[in-house]
Amino acid sequence: MASARRLLLAGGPDAMTLSAVAADIGVTHANLIHHFGSAAGLQSALMGSMVADLNQALTTAVARLRTDEGAPLELVNAVFDAFLEGGAGRLAAWIAMSGDLSHLEPVREAVQDLVHAIGEKMGEGGHARERIGSAVLFIALTAFGESLIGDPLRNMLDQPENATRSVVASLLPYFVGKAEV
Repeated sequence: MASARRLLLAGGPDAMTLSAVAADIGVTHANLIHHFGSAAGLQSALMGSMVADLNQALTTAVARLRTDEGAPLELVNAVFDAFLEGGAGRLAAWIAMSGDLSHLEPVREAVQDLVHAIGEKMGEGGHARERIGSAVLFIALTAFGESLIGDPLRNMLDQPENATRSVVASLLPYFVGKAEV
């Protein structure tokens, strides 16, 4: 998984082939086929690994949401880091463009777990789940967009590197009902 992630981040989705991973870790292509079944299997496993990393980062951030004013930015940073540095944005785009969205199934459970965890930490139920779902959607879509086109778009608009994260973090309280609209 570390090799596949490294190749993805260095060269994009096209660089993360079974042959390239096999060469990088010193095994045969057939060995990887035996383990993952196909390139799609490797891609799905990598997404699962990235989602697990995202869940771990989010668990820490969510625990601080109720008690720390900086927590919304910490939560936003965790998601953005997973999409940018963790490579989840590139991999998700690749999977989406392939048309086989079944490889995104590991993301479904992680996103639902995040909504549930935020709801538990916020001590709210019912209508709050819809608001929290909207917040998670907003954070994830923005992080996804930032991972794909953030640098050039911010440069066109003469915005600093942290502009997108700051905007998202400042709007998060409105989604979860912590501020008046």
